[in-house]
Amino acid sequence: MLGPVENVPMPRTAAFFDLDKTVIAKSSTLTFGKPFYQGGLINRRAVLRTAYAQFVYLLGGADHDQMERMRAYLSKLVRGWDVQQVREIVAETIHGVIDPIIYDEAASLIEEHHLAGRDVVIVSTSGSEVVEPIGAMIGADRTIATRMVVEEGRFTGEIEYYAYGPTKAEAIRELAAAEGYDLARCYAYSDSVTDLPMLEAVGSPHAVNPDRALRKEAASRGWPVLSFSRPVRLRQRIPSFSLSSRPAVAFAAVAMGAAIATAGVVWFNSRRQTRPHGGDGLRAS
Repeated sequence: MLGPVENVPMPRTAAFFDLDKTVIAKSSTLTFGKPFYQGGLINRRAVLRTAYAQFVYLLGGADHDQMERMRAYLSKLVRGWDVQQVREIVAETIHGVIDPIIYDEAASLIEEHHLAGRDVVIVSTSGSEVVEPIGAMIGADRTIATRMVVEEGRFTGEIEYYAYGPTKAEAIRELAAAEGYDLARCYAYSDSVTDLPMLEAVGSPHAVNPDRALRKEAASRGWPVLSFSRPVRLRQRIPSFSLSSRPAVAFAAVAMGAAIATAGVVWFNSRRQTRPHGGDGLRAS
């Protein structure tokens, strides 16, 4: 006689996506240069430099040393900025600047993972104020992102948590422990070699539009290399798709990361000049 059948739940799984140049075609933060100019946060010179930095980023990205220098500089620069002013600007522009640059291939892949029963987690070095609304827009279940400190409605310039390199992998492991994900059966996607720890943390890593160093690593390890090249508006991709209609203030929080990255453009490009400039092209509100 057969004994009772025990129902053993299958381990949960997830797909972890980097954001910039993996899910969307550009930098999630540099893209807000024009709205910040129109809102009075940056001047015309900074807008031009933002456009140039976006071009350079699309060609080659930023390496570890550049990211570290930018982090230190930006943390100092945004100190004292009024959060509400930045939020209001981004609340009015998030769909206009982000929706058109979502990769069709990434959106399809996110849908496939959901249909397979996997959670979708966005893991990005951009600020949580940027990543969380974008994650909601594309249907992510959770987000991991950099968190800035805010006191009395203003940014202190301090970073509470920096989602970059090994810390991304640590956060993934912590989330997996909390949610019961079996990382050996999970997936990860990124374009940058700085995300190597994140890719190594799962059983199915993928390189998406990889930089030269990551492409070399993927080849040596036998990882799949994906090419995403079709940015498309979600409404065009799925006519019946309805973007979230949350109150504007919910999406407004995206602004902090945008402010940081736009400021970083000024710093990054100023290092290319033969002599220092007197100002950085931004002003605190």
